[in-house]
Amino acid sequence: MLGLQQKVVVKLISMVDSKTKQKAIEAAADIYGIDSIAVDLKEQKMTIIGDMDTIAIAKKLRKIGHRVDIVSVGPAKEEKKEEKKEEKKEEKKDEKKEEKKEEKKDDKKDDKK
Repeated sequence: MLGLQQKVVVKLISMVDSKTKQKAIEAAADIYGIDSIAVDLKEQKMTIIGDMDTIAIAKKLRKIGHRVDIVSVGPAKEEKKEEKKEEKKEEKKDEKKEEKKEEKKDDKKDDKK
């Protein structure tokens, strides 16, 4: 289809128990191009990753009786990049702290001389 992995998050208001959750998963799994499906029953959200049509997902879920709100549609690998950026920022902060500590130690040594 698109040749691009995307992540679609939908909110299913009528998904209240494991039976409705299972029906929603089975309906979404029928759509061509889906790689993974994750469901959060507490928040009533379904996260679908793959090369698929977002509208087809919404239509399929509506057909089995769910009210569908599309929360977000975006590239599938976006989260990983953000995590890496945050890790790099934290590493830089740690390095700066260590450098400041070393500078303070050096300053104290110089003061003693």
